[in-house]
Amino acid sequence: MQDDEYKTIAAPAEAALRERSSKFLAYAWPVTSEDEVKKHLDALRKKYYDATHHCYAWRMGPRGETWRVNDDGEPSGTAGRPILGQMLSVEVTDCIVVVVRYFGGTKLGVPGLITAYKDATTEVLAASEIVLRTVDVEIEVECPYEELNGVMRVVKELEPRVLEQHFDNVCHLRLLIRHGRMEELAGRLEKCEGAKFEVVK
Repeated sequence: MQDDEYKTIAAPAEAALRERSSKFLAYAWPVTSEDEVKKHLDALRKKYYDATHHCYAWRMGPRGETWRVNDDGEPSGTAGRPILGQMLSVEVTDCIVVVVRYFGGTKLGVPGLITAYKDATTEVLAASEIVLRTVDVEIEVECPYEELNGVMRVVKELEPRVLEQHFDNVCHLRLLIRHGRMEELAGRLEKCEGAKFEVVK
């Protein structure tokens, strides 16, 4: 995997596991904001209002630099951390895994809980389609109309995604390119007469 690539899940997935009469329902969703995290958690808490625990972990950012774990009343470190551990082992980010537990009357003990939450997460991630995504950079380009051919030649050769274009006396383009090719694109644009550009995000 290159520096400007990361793995995430393509779509929601679910799995279920029974452990000594306790039921574990595992859900995974792709997410890119804490608002999405909250939305999924709220929906699950509403759907399984009578469940004993709603434990989860999430990671966001190309390197999983932002993350949270929650044991939701289970003994500390027995739920959220094992969930996160499985996400780390398959290297997925920009996703949340929630494991809903219905207590079946038999205590599992700390090792049993860790194993159950880990196994439920393994199951739901195995049911997920894991995809490779790129870290992209958005740039805005401006150039005089008479210099547009030179800019468009660069666009044709380096193939950034054209998000927006507006041609007039002064032409504007909004482009998206993977981070690893940004320097090459910038270098080529600098050689285009009258072209100006800036990184938007």
